[in-house]
Order: sequence, then C-alpha cells, then structure tokens
Amino acid sequence: MKIQKVSLIGFTFLTVLLQTSWAQKVKIDAEKPFLGWNSWDSYGLDINEKYAKENLDAFICKLKPFGYEYFVLDAGWYEHHDLKEDEKWPTDGDKSYINIDDYGRHIPSKVLFPNGFNDIIEHARKHGVKFGLHVMRGIPREAVKKNTIIKGTNYHAQDIADITDTCSWSPLMYGVDMNKPGAQEYYNSILELHAGWGVEFIKYDDIVHKPREIDAVVNARDHAGAKIVLSLSPGQDINPEYLETYKKTEMIRITGDVWDEQNDIEKGFESWEKLVPYGGQGFWLDLDMIPFGHLKVNTPLTHNILKANRGYERMDRFNYDQKKTFMTQRAMAASPLFFGGAITTSPNFVFEVITNADMLECNQNGVVGHLVKRYKKGLMFSEIWQTPHKSIKNTGWIGLFNRGEYTKIMKLSKEELALNPELSYSLYEIWDKRLMKDEEPFFFEIPPHGVVFIKYMAK
Repeated sequence: MKIQKVSLIGFTFLTVLLQTSWAQKVKIDAEKPFLGWNSWDSYGLDINEKYAKENLDAFICKLKPFGYEYFVLDAGWYEHHDLKEDEKWPTDGDKSYINIDDYGRHIPSKVLFPNGFNDIIEHARKHGVKFGLHVMRGIPREAVKKNTIIKGTNYHAQDIADITDTCSWSPLMYGVDMNKPGAQEYYNSILELHAGWGVEFIKYDDIVHKPREIDAVVNARDHAGAKIVLSLSPGQDINPEYLETYKKTEMIRITGDVWDEQNDIEKGFESWEKLVPYGGQGFWLDLDMIPFGHLKVNTPLTHNILKANRGYERMDRFNYDQKKTFMTQRAMAASPLFFGGAITTSPNFVFEVITNADMLECNQNGVVGHLVKRYKKGLMFSEIWQTPHKSIKNTGWIGLFNRGEYTKIMKLSKEELALNPELSYSLYEIWDKRLMKDEEPFFFEIPPHGVVFIKYMAK
C-alpha cells in the first residue's frame, strides 16, 4: 500500500478543523455599539485591586444607569513590581516580572491583584456589569524562555513561538506560528482560562494585521463556548482585505491611540470617513476611548519615568466645544463608547456629557453615519454628516462640524442639510437642548472646533 506524505500545514489545518468543527459558533448580542470603561487612559499599566474596586463602585453608580455595561482592565494586570518603600506607582529601578502559570498564560499580578479577579467579577455581576481584560496577541517571551507546556498537549511554548514576530511597542510577546501543531490549542487554553474566570470582554491587542491569529482566537472562543465580546486592536494597520476575518469579531479599533488634543479628533474624522462602508450590523468601528476627566493618574509630575504618550497626570485639555464634537462624532459613527478617565475623581460635568440621553440614542441607533458635504476654503473648514434612523423613515441625526480655527457662519437649505424639502420637520438641537424652527434658510453660528448636533423627525 502506498502511503502519501501529509504536509505540516495540511496536518495543522486538519487538526484545527477537527478541533473546531464540532464546536457551535458563539453568538454575541452585538445589536448596539458597546458602552463601558477602560482603565488605560487613567491608570496605564498600573491598575490595581484597590483602584479597580473603587472605580467599579463608581461605574455602578455613575455609568451603569445610562446603559454602560463593560468594565475593562487594560494592559499590565499581570505585571509584578518590586516597589521601593513608600512608592505608590512603579518608577525607574523597580524590578518587574511577568506573572504566568504553568501553561504559559498570563495570570493576575500578586502585587497588583493579590486576591485575583474573583471578588471584582462577582461584584460586577451582582450589579449587571460585565468584566473585561486587555490581552496581547501571541505567547509570552517568559513562557518561551521557560518552555512551558501547552495545556492538553505534548507540545511546548518553543514549539509554536515565532521569535521573529515581535510587537514594535511591547517587549512581552512573541507571535504564534499557526502552522505548528499546538498553536490552536494554546489559544484555546487562553480563552478557556478567561472564560473560567468570568471574563465577558477581551480587547485583543497587536492583532489586526494577523488574520490567522484572529481566526485562532475566534475558534478558541467557539471551542470554549464562551460568550466573550472580542475587540481587535490597535487601529493603525486596518486592512480591508481582512474584512471577513475581522467580522468574525464584534468590534475593531480604526484609529491609533486617541488622547485629549485636537489632532486626535481629526484622526477620528479621517478614519470614520475612510471606513464607513464596513461598519454596523453587529460589527462596530471603534474610534478609541473617551479621554475625558482625570487622566494619567499613575504618572504624577513627581514621577521619573514616562511609560506612555501624552504627558503626566491632568484633567483633560478639551474645552466644552471639543467635548461636544468628540461625542457627536462617536454617536453618529456608532462607535463603541468606552470612557477612559478615572471615574472616582473626574468632575461631574464630564458624566453629563457622556451620558446625555439624546447623544446615546443616536449612538445606540447603531447606524454608521456618512459625509453629506464638505466646505473648505482657506482656513475655513466645515462638514455636514448625517445618520439616518435604523427603522423610522425621514428621521435621524445631522452633525454640522466646524473643523476650522475660526467661528463659522452657515446658511443652509433643507436640501443642503440632506432633508426632504417637501416635508416639514421637528428639529431639536441636542447640546443646546432647544427646539428649532422649521424655516428656511437655516442659520448656524458654530465656534472653532464646535458642532451643531440636530435630531430631525418628519411631522
């Protein structure tokens, strides 16, 4: 009998197929953009048990009543630091270790989370809040160094690691060679671990340029039978050729990191316009977090190490007009809304903006708005965007954005506002909380980097 050789790639494909074909695909309720909080803008790599619990209690009081649901701890939850005496945050000279288990998977730092995540997750669930974590693509370098075994197999970390595949901004991980036996099983073990903890949201970072590893994560979720929302990040390397792979998850970052500067708002406009055709219907285009309120709490001016961009501890630098523009942009783009400031110490005014009921109605409508018209002459730069209601005809939202440095006066007809000139409308300006007269022409005075945000409904 002639025996044919089977290629390694073919063997691996067959192995993955056998592992995943029986598993029922997990269905996630992604009808609306997700709302939540993420610790990165406020605590960076240093979120700990004390601050997580305090912010969770504040989340339950200040955000949960308005539909915010996901409480997410960003990177660093697995880092062990040898703090100097009286140090509150790690600084230069502090030794750092990555906490992994016997199977090469990150587990909570014994310094940052001495009691693990169980108490936090149980408290969140008790109040209807879903717990999430930031996870890096690949396998920890520490696991490769120790050559840890892959759970449920005879393979080890060094059998699947691609040491030539590294992240440009993180020294922690190697990529996983998905051609190698044991690669899918490793990803299975990660999702199994997180599902066992009760994690319901994972922000998978450094992965948008690796479609095979995205597939591995999706397959692992199905294998675990876990209803975990998958969020892909970062946003610099979006490739429309991978769209079908991306759409196996629930959301994807489409910008680089966004902070509290005007250029960051501009990033949002550029990415929104570019990717309008790809979002909606359960797959959400994420314009990154909302950097309002108390930021960079872990980096006071006395800190002697700068571990991330955009400076030291501060209240955000956006003025009121920029905040309104920022939130109108995200509402009309149907972007997931994840607040980034410290909930415990951010001013109440910030929460009034991010929980505005009319803004949230537009966001939760779940339709990605589109550009209607752009006006650009010299230093004057303005745009009209429209988001139709998903089910009610001749109803929706209009955003008049002044993207320039000077006050803009606009004189517009219904047709220029993308409204039907044959109909009469009820018009409501959301941020000013006022009814508008349905009389042409419409006059608007918009401050620099400001917005007029209108809900319209045919009578």
